Amino acid sequence: MKRLVSRTNWTSTWCQPLASSPGSTGWFMGQSLAAPGGRFESSKASTGLTEEQKEFQKVAFDFAAKEMAPHMAEWDEKEIFPVETMRKAAQLGFGGIYVKPDVGGSGLSRLDTSVIFEALSTGCTSTTAYLSIHNMCAWMIDTFGNEEQRHKFCPSLCSMEKLASYCLTEPGSGSDAASLITSAKRKGDTYVLNGSKAFISGGGDTDVYVVMCRTGGSGPKGISCLVLEKGTPGLSFGKKERKVGWNSQPTRAVIFEDCAVPVANRLGAEGQGFGIAMKGLNGGRINIASCSLGAAHASVLLAQDHLTIRKQFGESLASNQYLQFRLAEMATRLVAARLMVRNAAQALQEEREDAIALCAMAKLFATDECFTICNQALQMHGGYGYLKDYAVQQFMRDIRVHQILEGTNEVMRMIVARSLLQE
Repeated sequence: MKRLVSRTNWTSTWCQPLASSPGSTGWFMGQSLAAPGGRFESSKASTGLTEEQKEFQKVAFDFAAKEMAPHMAEWDEKEIFPVETMRKAAQLGFGGIYVKPDVGGSGLSRLDTSVIFEALSTGCTSTTAYLSIHNMCAWMIDTFGNEEQRHKFCPSLCSMEKLASYCLTEPGSGSDAASLITSAKRKGDTYVLNGSKAFISGGGDTDVYVVMCRTGGSGPKGISCLVLEKGTPGLSFGKKERKVGWNSQPTRAVIFEDCAVPVANRLGAEGQGFGIAMKGLNGGRINIASCSLGAAHASVLLAQDHLTIRKQFGESLASNQYLQFRLAEMATRLVAARLMVRNAAQALQEEREDAIALCAMAKLFATDECFTICNQALQMHGGYGYLKDYAVQQFMRDIRVHQILEGTNEVMRMIVARSLLQE
């Protein structure tokens, strides 16, 4: 199967429906993911999109339904990192969605990317979230790397022959990222790294590590960005963390002990690392918010089906006005969150002055509201919603962390407030 290399050949190449996977049954307990873009008419996810974007979305929905949803529960329960499935996604261009085509990327926009991640997330939010992080790393190398670095790393990342991890957070520096202490001391043509990173998605199983480290003095201006490859002497990993959600991707500490990295692997100049990290996170916030949209979209559909089928007091739950109103509120929150995310994605693509604040607003609003939607959908399922036989609980567990990572929602409030008070 040929990989997508540009916007222009997507429609002709990738509009064909995917073959069904053996045993493909959609969500758990007979709940169906079939054609989610065509259901939930009051808030269709395709509203306002171009015909080309609708085709991207359809391909992503089809892939989610046939290649991800049937395995979502097993990946969660057995903590399987579905590398081969992600490589199938990369054959559709999803390994480097907004990476330039000359190094194997799809060259799509931030809005296109948001649409794709929302659709994929309906099949497995945890796996899609890792895909979003991998895409962010590939984009950082593509954008801030020199030509040699771009052509060395990006082709294998876009095909997902190699997988990437983003390494910023440390045991002692989470929200205060500029206080990181992992050091990189230059010795001739190499940097010698010492320190550790915490909560790294893919850590230990991935091949390329985009690492923020201190090459200068304190504060953000002393931070640089290095690209490390698995197998580098002195690079090791902590134990696999046991998590509430996101179980289809491993999380470990990444440890550097006299780890020698070529100076040629530095992205940008010394001291530019913090800016590179933050620019990566602006897009990462849109990506993770989009994953939340997909989980909420799926949860609304599950609640809608359950209310129609489940009967109490001699009638379906769908006839209960209170539950009707709650479902209406869930749909309204979903549409509002989607509009905010897509507006921020467009602002980021256009490099507008307000893009950083809009990305923070969108991440804050969408991840909070989508978690509320998933939690309410679980409540509507009653006791069944608390069983792992029903998908709604997994969507709720998987997106809870979206309010914490890519900058906590408390930090998002700080960013928004700062932008208002500086006007």
